[in-house]
Amino acid sequence: MRYIFSVAIILLSLIGCSTDTEMMNLTGTVKGLKKGTLLLQKFEDTVLVTVDSIVVDGTPDFTFSEKVESPEIYYLYVRLKDGTLRDDRITFFAENRPMNIQTNLKNFGSAAIVKGSSNDSILKTYDKLKQRYVAKNLEYIEQGFKLSKKNNDSLKMDLNRKQQSLISTKYLTTINFALNNKDYEVAPYLILSEAYNSNVKYLDTVYNALAPKIKDSKYGKELESFIVKRKKTDTIL
Repeated sequence: MRYIFSVAIILLSLIGCSTDTEMMNLTGTVKGLKKGTLLLQKFEDTVLVTVDSIVVDGTPDFTFSEKVESPEIYYLYVRLKDGTLRDDRITFFAENRPMNIQTNLKNFGSAAIVKGSSNDSILKTYDKLKQRYVAKNLEYIEQGFKLSKKNNDSLKMDLNRKQQSLISTKYLTTINFALNNKDYEVAPYLILSEAYNSNVKYLDTVYNALAPKIKDSKYGKELESFIVKRKKTDTIL
């Protein structure tokens, strides 16, 4: 009887441990936030939904426990005590593991430091790479605004070629980045969010290079479905 009881305790302990490993235990601090509500959100289909929330009253620390079916993008919003929902949300790649977010109320989104997610670290590296294309595009937009006041079609055509070339280069850079990180869920996510308009053969190349577990992830499945639709659409066109 004592043996059976001991085995039962061990089994329950193992189940408890297994459950913990399937949860994202998110802790963090929002310096300067004394009263308000933190909202943990994600997209379900095309709708942004709140999966959990916590009322902050006196302490800037917070804790969320959420089962993440597959590593994916989550959002953290703050609603102030007067009901105002701040626009500068924190976007992060959630995983089933201990994670931590440190930020402050003044620069809630831009000051956020996320730790504990490999996918999020890779995504942040990509974001830095992406900024060079964003900056160059803004430069071209400014040039276009100045040219709009002039009747110089050749310069306008040249600027348009440069903009199209920049887009193509950004796509190829994104595809190459995804291929270099094919063992992470961030790879199909980047293709879906940053390079979905590129040639379908490149989308195929990335998908076929993905590790089996990544193909079976949320974004892996979405990429597969998107490629199928693109091939049908491209054939029709």
